[in-house]
Amino acid sequence: MGSTSAHNGEGLGRRDLIKRSAAIGLISVPTMGFLSACASSGDGGNEKVEKGTKSDKNPLGVNASAPLDFVLFDGGFGQQYAKDAIKVYETNYPKASVKFTPTQKITTTLQPRFNGGTPPDLIDNSGAEQMDMGVLVGQKQLADLTPLLDAPSIDDPSKKVRDTLRPGIVEMGQFDGDPVWIMYYAYTVYGVWYSQKLLDSLDAKYPETWDEMLAVCEKAKKKGIAGWTYAGKYPYYVPFSLYPMIGKVGGREVLDAIDNLEPKAWEHPAVKTCFEAYYELVKKGYILKGTPGLDHIQSQTAWTEGKALFIPNGSWVENEAAKTMPADFDLAVSAPTGIDSSDKMPFGTIWASGGEPFIVPAKAKNLEGGLEQLRIMLSEASSKNFTQSVKSLTAFNGGTDGIELTPGLKSGVAALEKAGQNVVNPRLQDWYVALQKEKIGVAGLGEMMAGRATPAETIKKIQKYADEAAKDSSIKHYKHQ
Repeated sequence: MGSTSAHNGEGLGRRDLIKRSAAIGLISVPTMGFLSACASSGDGGNEKVEKGTKSDKNPLGVNASAPLDFVLFDGGFGQQYAKDAIKVYETNYPKASVKFTPTQKITTTLQPRFNGGTPPDLIDNSGAEQMDMGVLVGQKQLADLTPLLDAPSIDDPSKKVRDTLRPGIVEMGQFDGDPVWIMYYAYTVYGVWYSQKLLDSLDAKYPETWDEMLAVCEKAKKKGIAGWTYAGKYPYYVPFSLYPMIGKVGGREVLDAIDNLEPKAWEHPAVKTCFEAYYELVKKGYILKGTPGLDHIQSQTAWTEGKALFIPNGSWVENEAAKTMPADFDLAVSAPTGIDSSDKMPFGTIWASGGEPFIVPAKAKNLEGGLEQLRIMLSEASSKNFTQSVKSLTAFNGGTDGIELTPGLKSGVAALEKAGQNVVNPRLQDWYVALQKEKIGVAGLGEMMAGRATPAETIKKIQKYADEAAKDSSIKHYKHQ
């Protein structure tokens, strides 16, 4: 939610945003204001710099002396990986100055600049104040990244950048047709995270069926350990394990129907079965007491302290929770537990996809510079640096040779290998940010997981939200091709 996105350790920005929201739905107001402004903003006097001369060393035609303006979401991955990549840019273009702005308040920082027609050249559009990418694409505010993808890669000029990326990365950046609007830089494994040491201490193995899950949680409860915790204040973390479970039980076509905002998609039996399974965790007392009031850091801290066995999260958690994670924690991730052998997809079905979405505004002054900075970041050296420093994979298909993988990263790679082709990639958090976070997440799943709404009530509410989004002519709609 990212996304990963929507999901990459969104620190204070997210907490502040939700605190400011007096009622459900208010969080979307900044986004909508942003959109209407974008739709009407003029050129703002933002004259583009002259293009440089294309060459083997400068395939994108970067102006070697033009300044570069780079705004980064300062979340779970931190800033250093971006600073290191900027140093490479500055080495290659010593006459260029780079303005680097890390922030957790993406919309607050960038709305005035987009409104004035003076956006930066490269943006890591993540966190709670993430700008709605579906709307940005619909309002033609983003540059097509195809020139970057068709440029020669840093490491092997005989290969295009697109040929060095993990499967699905290019497609994730598309919305309608061939243009690619977003480069998802991180490669995130979503699922159920746990301490292998703690699981071993219970003389238990990771549960593959729901009966086994309940048995493990009961065993933990008898030891004074909760089965689960989650980011109660931001319950859109719950889908990191719930959505792939729905796909496992009912098939990936159920997730596609949900993404497509199809009528009655949320009423599918697989959705009902999985909601009822999660609700059983609530009713049996397997959720850590007080979880609905915890933010992502607090829930992760309780989990690393051994107060809860399982937590739904993304692979950024290894870096984000490092300060409180014991050295012998033995971090592991698994694909979500299914119901039983009647599930449509096998155990191991997991959600993995690009996270940390980078965009280049269409009105960027130094558009070529923004693309070139991304090209540098997609090199093997930058990818390895990112993986080593933040314990996460990148969109670059490789970059792990010679690196001693951390426990969580090693477990994530193993989970991907086990999944094989059984990788799902729900797109709601990319296509409909407000719907996914505020409505399905906070108003829907948040209420159910707090025990304040039944699965049937929650499904009815979420289907209503999805139907409203489908009928909203102000929203750009997308479908799986």
